[in-house]
Amino acid sequence: MARVIGVDSSTQSCKVVVRDAETGALLATGRASHPDGTAVDPAHWWTALQAALAEAGGLGDVAAVAIGGQQHGMVVLDAEGRVIRDALLWNDTRSAQAARDLIAEVGADELVARTGLLPVASFTATKLRWLRDAEPQNAARVAAVALPHDWLTWRLRGYGPAGESALGPVLSALVTDRSDASGTSYWSPGTGDYDHDLVAVALGHDVILPRVLGPSEAVTGPGFLVGPGAGDNAASGLGLDARPGDVVVSIGTSGTVFAATDAPVADPSGIVAGFADATGGFLPLVCTLNAARVLVSMADVLGVDFDELGRLALAAEPGAGGAVLVPYFEGERTPNLPDATASLTGLTLANTTRENLARAAIEGMLCGLAAGLDAIQALGVEARRVLLTGGAAANPAVQAIAAQVFDVPVVVPEPGEYVADGAARQAAWVLTGSRPTWPVDLLAALEPDPRPIIRQQYRAAVAGFVEQVRRIRFRSGG
Repeated sequence: MARVIGVDSSTQSCKVVVRDAETGALLATGRASHPDGTAVDPAHWWTALQAALAEAGGLGDVAAVAIGGQQHGMVVLDAEGRVIRDALLWNDTRSAQAARDLIAEVGADELVARTGLLPVASFTATKLRWLRDAEPQNAARVAAVALPHDWLTWRLRGYGPAGESALGPVLSALVTDRSDASGTSYWSPGTGDYDHDLVAVALGHDVILPRVLGPSEAVTGPGFLVGPGAGDNAASGLGLDARPGDVVVSIGTSGTVFAATDAPVADPSGIVAGFADATGGFLPLVCTLNAARVLVSMADVLGVDFDELGRLALAAEPGAGGAVLVPYFEGERTPNLPDATASLTGLTLANTTRENLARAAIEGMLCGLAAGLDAIQALGVEARRVLLTGGAAANPAVQAIAAQVFDVPVVVPEPGEYVADGAARQAAWVLTGSRPTWPVDLLAALEPDPRPIIRQQYRAAVAGFVEQVRRIRFRSGG
């Protein structure tokens, strides 16, 4: 029985799963926390990985390992393989102006054509530009740039600064995968090549970048094979065994909507990010800022727990009697309204009930995610089913209303560590040469139950909201 390990090095923690390479059976798990913050010393990730691996039984009889990790984070190394400064994570927004500067210098259409992305503060290229402008002495020392999972893979294989590693600071040994490279804004999913000119535009000079491995291409570790790894969304897609026609809708702190496709997409508006996936295909993705916290907020207002919020929502009619929540509590990325606030409209004395407020919260959250699916479909992507994931997906009201909002079948996988599972599938793939077909257990499967009034009311409310914002900006000269 060959054992493989999958790792999810996320913003909050490091999670490890050990699985049987043939059947996918779960054999052991491990977990360790990461520190809070949007800028973190990568040494904390290495310490957490070692602790989580030890809790899961160690590496003694493991045949292959792969690491999934948070995308976009900037790990800058000097010529001796030492980390120059704390890594800026995906959720560090200090590079927002740097993103605007890159767009102004290179051009939005040109950037999308070359990389599939319109730069935002999340992406690595914008963080490199920030480093060049804010910390020029540190920028001048950069010899190589890695992403979080690239750096951890490098350390796991035995590389690192002299005195801290068995194999030393061999920067040319850095490797990555297509999915994480596609989130840098200096790699092209279409050509499969780095755009070194864009690296120089961002940082001020060219550097060593990790070699991009194929989906099942392995490198060696100390006694085991090591897979290329993946960005977290791509690893999750592999863990769910998503295939073309599948759209994953994840309800977390923020929301993500991504599809498995055979062909790349490019969206000059920047709403859809044209990522690659972990299988050799592509992963067009939309991110919303407001997801599960919308439900937490409304539950707090109503003084109920999450289960009771669902029961109240199911007691109301579709459309919540005309009450509509546009849930931009934290601004919004899709549409791009970073300074927006939420609005609750359509209230009357008759429809202002606890049941309608609960339903309006769930409908509003799901309609925001459905708008992301609309944006992906507008680029020609086919959606044959939605895989609804995240803790909120287990709520029966969320499931039932999702079937009314999305116009394709909705399946809800059993809760699980799908990023780590995707990495484990990749480890089994590099070991056996075949993509695993391990089963994914389902919690629920729902046929479409379309209630057009939900999306119609939501679209009208958003249109009115956006027009109001436009008028305010016009009056203020913004």
